[in-house]
Parts: sequence; C-alpha cells; structure tokens
Amino acid sequence: MRSLPALLVLMVLCAALPAAGQTVGTPTISGSSLSVTVSVPGGTSVDLTLSFEEVEGLSLSGLGLSVQLISPTNPALLARLPSSVVPALPLLLRIEPPATGALSFHGLATLEVHTHNLQYTANTPLRLFSAPLNGAFKDITAEIGAGSYRARGTTGGFSEFLIVSDTRALAQVIGLKFDRLEELLDAYEGDMPGSVYDDLEELLEDARAAYTAGAKNDAIQEIGDFIELVEEHSGTDIPEVWRSARDLDNVAGYLRAGAMTLRFSLSR
Repeated sequence: MRSLPALLVLMVLCAALPAAGQTVGTPTISGSSLSVTVSVPGGTSVDLTLSFEEVEGLSLSGLGLSVQLISPTNPALLARLPSSVVPALPLLLRIEPPATGALSFHGLATLEVHTHNLQYTANTPLRLFSAPLNGAFKDITAEIGAGSYRARGTTGGFSEFLIVSDTRALAQVIGLKFDRLEELLDAYEGDMPGSVYDDLEELLEDARAAYTAGAKNDAIQEIGDFIELVEEHSGTDIPEVWRSARDLDNVAGYLRAGAMTLRFSLSR
C-alpha cells in the first residue's frame, strides 16, 4: 500500500482540471541555457532551467516543452513509479523535441527545477525522476537544495520529469543505480573500443566492491574516475551527440548521467 505525504491529501480529493489552465511562460535564453516558469491550476508552479554543455537550435518550440496536471493517485501513473515513491507535486513536465526540429547537443543536458510549493528539509525524500514517454520513472537526481526546494538532474536525452517523494531505503536505491549503470555500460559495449569498456567496467566493479565493504568515500572516488574517463573519451571513442532526428545515441551523456545520480546517492 502506498502512503501519501500529508502535503498531498487535499490534492488527491480532486480530479484533473481542464488543460486550458496549464501555462508555459515566456522563456529566457542565455547562451546555452533556457529558463521558463511552468504552472498548473491550483497555484502550483515550477521554475525550470535547462542547460547544455554545447547546443545548437535551442528554442522553446524546439524543446517541445509541455506541462500536465496530474492526480497523485492515478493508478496508471503510480504503476510507472517504484514502490514507496509517490508524486510530490501534481505537475508532470514533458520535453519532447519535434523530430523535424533543429535541436542538437553534445554531452549532458542539465535540468534544474525550483518550486515554492515544496520545502527543503534535512534528509528530505524529495527527488527528481524521469521516464521515457509512458515508461518507467527512475531517479536522476544529481543535487538538491533549499529555496524553497530545488533539484538538479542530468540526462543524455529527453523525457517526462516529475518531483516525487522517495521513501525507499538508501541501500536499495544505491543498489538499483549500480545495476542500472552496469546495464547501460553493457548495452553500449559495442559503441566504444574494448579497452575503454574494460577500464570503465573495472572502475564500476571497484566502486561497487568499495561500497559493499563500507568504504563509501572510495566508492565515490571510483565513480568520479568513471565520469572523468567517459568525458576523456567523449566524441572520439564514445558517441556524445543527441539530436531531434533521434538517429544517434548519446552514449557518453547517458553514462555520465547514470554515474552522477549514483554519486549523489552514495554521498547521502
């Protein structure tokens, strides 16, 4: 049985409101970043900033950004979340660039969300999750902070985004993130030289062994070395480009993002 935070009790008494009230504000573009405020009826809003290491064709229309009001008790939505994870805001962000658009980027895209509808506290369970369209949500949190609540996550592509309350045991979260990163590395083994794959695999194995032995700081260092090695080979040995046509796999971006959210959890 899923339990809802007290903050959500009033929200779940209401069905979704008409789409007409959902708003995407006027964006501000500065260099390789775009900032915009999105909101849904009931006074819920999020300040969103999307930043890139290197980007072309950045525009609001090119991002395909939309916002949807959700019910935190919607069975279809809850089925896409792990057990003990529930929406903390009734707002679903979707970034789905049109396939004919001009958007492309290298490496990581960093998504920062900031909302006054939630409050940051020590040991907060609030996290940033993402999912492919209609797929399973996973934790991508790389950083959290106050003001009133903000979170930053990284990705090698685009999807749906949701702020959630995650009350799972930390050890479970870390174990799943290790598994996910190993699965990603194995899936893209053929996209890099064997020697690079072997080095990355060794770093990941050493990080898990250190964590299992209780040496968290050593595990964090190994994951940091993993990230640096991916960066070192990005664009030469490891593909690092995403573009709207979806004809390329941003392998480096996906690997770095997976490692960064793992490092976040290891540091908790």
